[in-house]
Amino acid sequence: MGKIIFDAAVTLNGYLGDENHSLQWLFDVPGAHEPDPDLLPKNVGVHVEGANTYMWLIENEGFIENPQKWQEYYRGITTYVFTSRDLPIPEGADVRLVNGSVEEYLPEIRETAGEKNIWVLGGGELLGQFLDIDALDSLALTVAPAALPAGAALLPRNIGSDRLELAEARKAGPFARLVYRVLPTT
Repeated sequence: MGKIIFDAAVTLNGYLGDENHSLQWLFDVPGAHEPDPDLLPKNVGVHVEGANTYMWLIENEGFIENPQKWQEYYRGITTYVFTSRDLPIPEGADVRLVNGSVEEYLPEIRETAGEKNIWVLGGGELLGQFLDIDALDSLALTVAPAALPAGAALLPRNIGSDRLELAEARKAGPFARLVYRVLPTT
């Protein structure tokens, strides 16, 4: 069975997106358009994301108008989107809109991933649900040299230091890369 990895860029003050759920702040950082390929999780079979992350990607990458672009980026990867809305899906994309809890859908997600990794892309509430049920192996953050006055928090939960063990800290271009092993609750 593969690992479950949360891997995302955050601002210095811990936001994933601005108050309008935009990730533009990230792409305004010089060098953000050419990320270090070693930053991205390897051997991924499933993406898991919230509706706001998914819709930002759909709208800003033009995936509905250019579904072949989705295939270039995500060929062979199933995407689960946790939402209560009916969202557009690029033609030919393996996107599954689900309405419920992570705990409810985790067996299906794991089965779909098989031996490959599951990459949780966002948002914070979704991350919190994985942590709540001890289903996260790694928390990887790419900290950008940017701050926002408000927005979507990385993690709207209290998680003590007894749950996180620093595995890596390094410079990655203009970013700081932090990777934590997530320890099970005792």
